Amino acid sequence: MSGAADRFSAGIDTAELAIDTIRTLAIDAVEKAQSGHAGAPMGLAPVAYTLWTRFLRYDPKDPTWVNRDRFVLSAGHASMLLYSLLHLAGVEAVDSRGQPQGRPAVSLDDIEHFRQLGSVTPGHPEYRHTTGVEATTGPLGQGCGNSVGMAMAERWLEARFNKPDRKLFDYSVYVICSDGDMMEGVASEAASLAGHLKLSNLCWIYDDNTVTIEGHTDLAFSEDVAARFRAYGWATLDVADANDTEAFAQAIETFQKTSGRPTFIRVKSVIGYGSPHRQGTSKIHSDPLGPDEVRLTKAAYGWPQDAQFRVPDGVRAQFADTLGARGKALRQAWEADFARYREAEPALARELDLMRRGELPQGWDRDIPSFPADAKGIASREASGKTLNAIAPHIPWLLGGAADLAPSTKTKLEFDGAGTFRAGDYGGRNLHFGVREHAMGAIANGLALSNLRPYTGTFLIFSDYMRPPTRLAALMELPVVFVFTHDSISLGEDGPTHQPIEQLAALRAIPGLITLRPCDANETAEGWRLILGQSQQPACLVLSRQALPTLDRGRYAAAEGLRRGAYVLADGDRTPQVILMATGSEVSLCIEVYERLTGEGVAARVVSMPSWDIFEKQDQAYRDQVLPPDIVGRVAIEQGASLGWDRYVGLGGAILAMHTFGASAPNADLKTRFGFTPDHLYEAAKAQAGRSKP
Repeated sequence: MSGAADRFSAGIDTAELAIDTIRTLAIDAVEKAQSGHAGAPMGLAPVAYTLWTRFLRYDPKDPTWVNRDRFVLSAGHASMLLYSLLHLAGVEAVDSRGQPQGRPAVSLDDIEHFRQLGSVTPGHPEYRHTTGVEATTGPLGQGCGNSVGMAMAERWLEARFNKPDRKLFDYSVYVICSDGDMMEGVASEAASLAGHLKLSNLCWIYDDNTVTIEGHTDLAFSEDVAARFRAYGWATLDVADANDTEAFAQAIETFQKTSGRPTFIRVKSVIGYGSPHRQGTSKIHSDPLGPDEVRLTKAAYGWPQDAQFRVPDGVRAQFADTLGARGKALRQAWEADFARYREAEPALARELDLMRRGELPQGWDRDIPSFPADAKGIASREASGKTLNAIAPHIPWLLGGAADLAPSTKTKLEFDGAGTFRAGDYGGRNLHFGVREHAMGAIANGLALSNLRPYTGTFLIFSDYMRPPTRLAALMELPVVFVFTHDSISLGEDGPTHQPIEQLAALRAIPGLITLRPCDANETAEGWRLILGQSQQPACLVLSRQALPTLDRGRYAAAEGLRRGAYVLADGDRTPQVILMATGSEVSLCIEVYERLTGEGVAARVVSMPSWDIFEKQDQAYRDQVLPPDIVGRVAIEQGASLGWDRYVGLGGAILAMHTFGASAPNADLKTRFGFTPDHLYEAAKAQAGRSKP
C-alpha cells in the first residue's frame, strides 16, 4: 500500500499505525534538527506503545496526580520516544504548582522544533521544563537511580497514608534503560539496593539492542546482565523481540503479579528498526538517517515517503480511548476516595496537601536549638545532628541517611518513632544506603521528585562520588539536603586520601546549589533553618569533624546573618584597616586574631562568609556594606583550595589556603605545617593593614 491513509482505511491495526507514528515522528524530528537519536525510539516504539496504552496508570489531563505510575526514560538520549508519547497521549501542560496551562505539554510544533532554543523538546528530557517528564535524564544510570528513590517513596507513602479500608498509594515505577545504563556503576549500585529492599513496585525494561556509539557492545560488554540482576535479588524476564507486543504485555502482567522483588525485563530490540541500511548499526545511534534513508525507511513501514510529522487519524484517539480513559477513571476514583479519607483522617490529609505544595508544617522550626557560648564548643557535625533531630519530629516526610557513615556524619534520626526503612517495613525514616554514595544521591533525587524531603550524609571528600546527582538536583531544582562532614585537613591522621582540598570549590561551582560552611553551632542551626525553608533549591552543609568554639553572640553578631550568605561578625568603631574573612573552622581563628589586632589599636573587621552563592544574590548596597570597596587590606583564610577567594580579597589581598594535598598527622601538626595558625594569620593581617590609607 502506498500510504498511511491507505493502510488505515484498509483496516490495518491501529496499534501498528500508532507504533509507526512514534517511529516516524522521531525520524522526522532528528532529521530536521540534524541532531539526536532516532534509533532507540524506532526499536522501542512497540514496547512503549504497549506499556502506555495497556498498562500505565496515568491521566494525561492531570499529569501530577500523586498516585500515577511513573515512567522514567533513563535512556534520555531516546528523548523523542517520550516526546512522541506525550504528544500522542494528549498530556496537558501544567505549571510548577500543577495548574493547567491550557495547552498541550508537547505539541506537534514542539516536536518540529526538537533540540531548538526555547523549545520544550530539548535534547534530553528535563524535569520542570516539559510537563510529563518525571526526571531529568541523559547522564546514563541517573534515571535508574532516581527510579529506586521513586519506588522507595511509594512504599513510604503507602506505609504512612494507607489505611486498611482505603488505599491512597499503590503506583508502580517503570524505567526504560539502555546498554549504557547497564554499564554505568550508579545503576548497579541502585539495583543492588532495590533488590535488598525487595521493591516489587519497580520494573526496569532493558533495551538490549547491543549497539553503542563505538559499535557492537561486545567491544567492552559481554556479561550475562540478567544473571547479575538475579544475584541482586530481582525477578528477570526475557522478551525475544521488541515487536512482539503480546510477549511484552505478558511480561508486564507477570511483573504486576510479582511480590517480594523488583522486576527486570530484558527486551531484544533492533536499533533503527526498519532502516534498510542503518538498522542494527552504530550509525543509527546518534546520526540522522539522511533524506534517502528516511524515504526508504518510511517505505518499509508503508508510510508516505514525503510525509513529515504526520499523525494519522485515529492514532491520538487510540491513546485517548486506552491510556486516557483508564487514567481518568482511576484518578477520579482516587479523588473520591481521598475526599472520604479527608473526612476520616484530616491530619494526614493536611500532611499530604502540604507535601504536594512543597510546604512545611506551621512551627516546624520552633525547636531549633540555640547553643550557649563555649570556648571549647562542639563540632558542627554534632550541632547539625542535634538540630536535625529537633526539626525532624515536626516534618514527618523529612527522611534520609548516610552512605554507611551515619555515626560519623550525625545524620541518624534518634527520636522515638523515627524507625528504619527496611524490606517489609517501609515506614521508617532512617535510610541505609550502604557504601553507595553515587546511588545515594540519585535515590535522594527520586525521593524529592516524589514530594518527600530527603537528606544524605557522607564525608566531603566523597562529594566527588556524588557530583552527578548533586548537579542534577540543582538542574531539577530539587530541595535535597546533602550533608558533607569531615570538611578539611583538620580531620587529621586519615591523611590526604580523606582530606578534602578542591571539593568545596567544586560544590560552589554548581549553579543553583546552596553551599554552606558554618563557623559554629549556631550558624549550623541557622543553616538548617535556611535550607529547609527552600522548596526548589538543593543545598549542602559542609561540616567539621573537630570541635569549633561556639561564639558569644552577645559580643559578636547574631548567627541569623547567615541568611544573607555573609555578614559582619566583629567590627570596631573605626573604619577598618583590614578585613579578615573566612568560613567554617577558620572563622574562630579570625576572631582570635581580630582581638589581638584591636588590642594593639589596629582597626579590624571579621566577616563570616558561610555561603558565597547567597551573598552574591544580595543587593550591591549590602555587599558593599559588608566588604567596602575602598578597604583594600584583606585576608581570606580557608582550609581548602584558594580558587574563588580572589574576587573578595582583590589583586593585592592575601589568601591563606591549601595549594597542595594534605598529610597524615595529628590536627595540630597539620595546622602548623600548612599555616593555619594565629601567628601566620596575624602576620598576614598586619601586612594587609599597612596597605590601607592612614
